Amino acid sequence: MAVAAQDPQFSQFYANPLYLNPAFAGAAQTSRATINYRNQWPALSANYITSAASFDTYLDKYNSGLGITLLNDTQFSNLRSTDVGLHYAYQMRLNEDNFIRFGLQTSYVNRGADFYRLTFGDQLSDRGSTGAPTLDPVKDNGIRVNYFDATVGALFYNQNAWLGLSAAHINRPDQSVVKGTNQFLPMKLTLHAGYKFILGEGRIGHGLGSEMNREASFSPTILYKKQGEFDQLDAGVYFTYSPLVLGAWYRGIPVKKYKEGINNHDALIFLVGYRADNLSFGYSYDTTISTLGVGTGGSHEISISYLFEPISLGKKKKPYNKKELACPKF
Repeated sequence: MAVAAQDPQFSQFYANPLYLNPAFAGAAQTSRATINYRNQWPALSANYITSAASFDTYLDKYNSGLGITLLNDTQFSNLRSTDVGLHYAYQMRLNEDNFIRFGLQTSYVNRGADFYRLTFGDQLSDRGSTGAPTLDPVKDNGIRVNYFDATVGALFYNQNAWLGLSAAHINRPDQSVVKGTNQFLPMKLTLHAGYKFILGEGRIGHGLGSEMNREASFSPTILYKKQGEFDQLDAGVYFTYSPLVLGAWYRGIPVKKYKEGINNHDALIFLVGYRADNLSFGYSYDTTISTLGVGTGGSHEISISYLFEPISLGKKKKPYNKKELACPKF
């Protein structure tokens, strides 16, 4: 018996930056906490529920970022994975305006299938279910696996543009939940890029809390992923008029078919986000346009992120946004 799965995906990929690319660890130039939740195809029994939490910080003295992530993924209500990851990134300044970061992630993964919720052949008769427990040895043999995983990444950026590359599962771990099936996880290659066009800037807000940037910008972005024989492209735009962020993009590759009769259209995605001082909240909805149709219930995704104020030790603070990435927060 074999059980197959896909890597979890997030429509708000920049709202889960450490999962996208370990080079994002510490990229906020301060401490950051993030929570993500995704419910994909809730109208189907074969749905996917993924939740993630992360914390990362920047060590200015060492030009380094550290992070920790926790990812929990449930597929078909039977297959569950828990991933605990540690992240390190190093930042280099190429010149006055351009920076590059290199990142590494190591993870410990626990993955298993709940076979007790399945019905085996010896539990059926010509009258239907026997109601008796199964004697199939697979029920107790190798239903859970633990393994280490590794990801590397790089990120180039300046005030307006960014380009990132990452390679996940570079050690190709065996993720088989049944012993002897040798299901080695294919390497996943990811490319993400974008450019922010500034339409206007200003400062608003007085009194309690920090002043907030009044930003008006337009940011086209792409995300390309390839794993095994499958690949996928997300292309879209973000429009920011602080504190509101709106986004829309398409997932799929319209000129390519996976197999005869199976197109490569996946979803149209719409986002609304709100940023107030150091807190960001985003909600997105995926409208299914694949052959599965709108009966899937689409996908709902929520993200929450909080930036902590940099700690001052009596020295003058460096300009907070001097090295800030231009990429969206959702």
